Amino acid sequence: MQRINNDIRANQFKQMYLLCGEERYLKKQYTDKLRKALAPDSDNLNVHFYEGKDIPVGEIIDLAETMPFLSDRRVIFISNSGLFKSGGEKLAEYLTECNASTFFVFTESEVDKRSKLYKTLQAGGTIVDFVIQDEKTLKRWIAGILHQEGKKITEASAQLFLTKTGTDMENIQCELEKLISYCLDREVITDRDIEAICTTRISNQIFDMVDAISLGQTKQALDLYYDLLALKEAPMRILFLIARQCNILLQVKELKTRGFDNRDIASKVGVPPFAVNKYVSQASRFKVSTLRRAVRQCVESEEAVKTGRLNDTMSVELLILSVL
Repeated sequence: MQRINNDIRANQFKQMYLLCGEERYLKKQYTDKLRKALAPDSDNLNVHFYEGKDIPVGEIIDLAETMPFLSDRRVIFISNSGLFKSGGEKLAEYLTECNASTFFVFTESEVDKRSKLYKTLQAGGTIVDFVIQDEKTLKRWIAGILHQEGKKITEASAQLFLTKTGTDMENIQCELEKLISYCLDREVITDRDIEAICTTRISNQIFDMVDAISLGQTKQALDLYYDLLALKEAPMRILFLIARQCNILLQVKELKTRGFDNRDIASKVGVPPFAVNKYVSQASRFKVSTLRRAVRQCVESEEAVKTGRLNDTMSVELLILSVL
């Protein structure tokens, strides 16, 4: 990120930028920064956007070879193309000797660092990997946004807020806007405000559902499932998230048994560090054999739906009952 900021301040740009990684909010922010820095907002003749799979690579190369109209630069933005995983060889070959007046900004969620296109960007451009931000950074960012609005929040309340929103910065920003509007006449945001107005992610509700299963609370687990159905969540998505949760718990339990600390567990499993204690606590209430059986049953439930032996709603109901 600092490299892009430095380029913008110096008004000296690489011809190619790749913005990749899981953090969508930051990718969008820095894509917008490059858009404003590389060409005036009013310049619609020299700025081009391509998105999605199967984009016309030949057309893009022809466009890149066209001199900009009444401008120093032609800028081509390409997002979620999948070219950094497969099919980018032709573009990679062109970029090794591309038109000096044409600039490329790629925005991708997934890349293969072994691909020819990635290696071309690595050699001649700038690659920035926007990773999920850690708890400390997110809390500082939250406090900064609230400060601009004349609001305050304690660290404990910020922790509660993050357990509801997760680490996705787009979601955090949306929930903060709701909180700021809700607490319009008050300076300090409280736990009660967060509980009253913030939406709990579906993954949190899945966590609560699995928690109810671990405690033998069948009715509560089913009630949570029916609540998700009422919110128009697809049963197969709920099944996928239950399987994911059980798989995470299985990994957490096995890593804890092998002596890994919470920081290492968070890194290896891919969960936020501030949530590890909850996962460890939940995992401790299951046997390893139970979690393995649950993961296997999730696969079997999906197969039963796909082969027509069960309908999707019933398959999840039976899974919730059988895991106990």
